[in-house]
Amino acid sequence: MPLHALCETAGHPARRNLPTPPPGCYPSNMPTWPDRRILDLLHIELPIIQAPMAGADTPALAIAVCRAGGLGSLGCALRAHDEIRSAVAAIRAATDRPFNLNFFCHTMTPPDPAAIERWKDLLRPFYQRFQLDIDSVPPARLRMPFDDEICALMEELAPPIVSFHFGLPAPQLLDRLKSRGITILSTATSVAEAVWLAQRGCHAIIAQGIEAGGHRGMFLERDPATQSGLFALLPQVADAVRIPVVATGGIADARGIRAAFALGASAVQIGTAYLLCPESEIAPLHRQALEQATDTSTAVTTLFSGRPARGIINTFMQQCGFLPDAALPFPYAGNLVAPLRRASEKANTTDCMQMWAGQSAALARPMGAEDLTRTLASEALIPNP
Repeated sequence: MPLHALCETAGHPARRNLPTPPPGCYPSNMPTWPDRRILDLLHIELPIIQAPMAGADTPALAIAVCRAGGLGSLGCALRAHDEIRSAVAAIRAATDRPFNLNFFCHTMTPPDPAAIERWKDLLRPFYQRFQLDIDSVPPARLRMPFDDEICALMEELAPPIVSFHFGLPAPQLLDRLKSRGITILSTATSVAEAVWLAQRGCHAIIAQGIEAGGHRGMFLERDPATQSGLFALLPQVADAVRIPVVATGGIADARGIRAAFALGASAVQIGTAYLLCPESEIAPLHRQALEQATDTSTAVTTLFSGRPARGIINTFMQQCGFLPDAALPFPYAGNLVAPLRRASEKANTTDCMQMWAGQSAALARPMGAEDLTRTLASEALIPNP
């Protein structure tokens, strides 16, 4: 039975207007990927997914990756509905290839006044340094979890793929997406999380190692100290679930891609390597810090958002501690950190900037996203004997 048929018998809804390559259309003497399940599931040519990176990715970045044959992604956790609508229109105007929209599935737990005061006490010295008043910070738009309104927008836009961080939305919302033929991906940072996602209807799992930049996808797990590296996590996840597994965390070149396939991945998801592309939207100081990064330049911290996330170490992280007890829960911590981030960038210093990056930042190459995607694939492609 061809792979696309296997996907459908496993419960994957029919995909509209996306032709499936017929079996046997790949000559045996051509280089090939050892596991084509993600290619057939997502209808892409290359098993490379550009990681959604809210605040850094752009429609132009997603378009470039799609044009190369990979899967371009757009982080939507910070985008208003009209911004998402405009971004999807821009992507569809530029390419007919599949693309991915990413959302968060966190729970909102408002902090009590005492917790807010403890957080202010920790941040106050930095507010004083930049001559800011911590008691006059206005409320900001928070990162909201995937809900009924966003689900209705997805039903309207019907993107080919929707991925999630921090678990999955409510079952009824997931069913509504599937009824529109939308493929569902989500991130797991442990075997238990991967099994939980598979049991609840994910079509593929993104196994995230501790090396990954940006937010950890943790939702059943609580302690960053117990998080596994990708190459310990990946084969265990691949053994535990029957659906395809995407490897992410510390992959920035062909060696990482090949290793991921050897350990059970059907595809890789790459984030930090795309940040140096001209299509990404990061501050010049962040770009410079990435270019100077080494293997010990990053750490996992809760300072910027309240959830564990990996970024380039700076003065803020060193002086406040990477995982301070005083940090407010996600997403409330970010409201009081945002003025410090803006003030730091304005003062031309990285001291309080949020600079997400993975442990393999030093392997990133500055080139256009379309060229980077094709280069990674051609260097990693495994020839048939």
